[in-house]
Amino acid sequence: MESDNKATLTKANSYVTAGDNEGFLTYCTDDVVWEFVGDQVLKGKDAIREYMKDAYVEPPSFDVQNLIAEGDFVTSVGLISMKDEKGQLINYSYCDVWEFRDGQMAALKAFVIAI
Repeated sequence: MESDNKATLTKANSYVTAGDNEGFLTYCTDDVVWEFVGDQVLKGKDAIREYMKDAYVEPPSFDVQNLIAEGDFVTSVGLISMKDEKGQLINYSYCDVWEFRDGQMAALKAFVIAI
């Protein structure tokens, strides 16, 4: 199961980097929750969809340094680069903790810091 969850997250993120946010969302539960620690909480696919439309002006790129799975959780640590609304490339260090339910991504707790 743990390796399945890692594979699911890897596949889902490949849709994001290809600019296919709807493809990514097929891997999420309808009631998915994203918490950006210290910033905001998004609830449900519609909220995630709107966030992705605004935040991913161009598809981001990921450099996953560690992908660790245990039970229903997968933790991804690495770097993400994406452009802001002015077109300037911003680099971030991140730690995402994903919770899975029935093989789908149900919750994200994200720690993200601009570097």
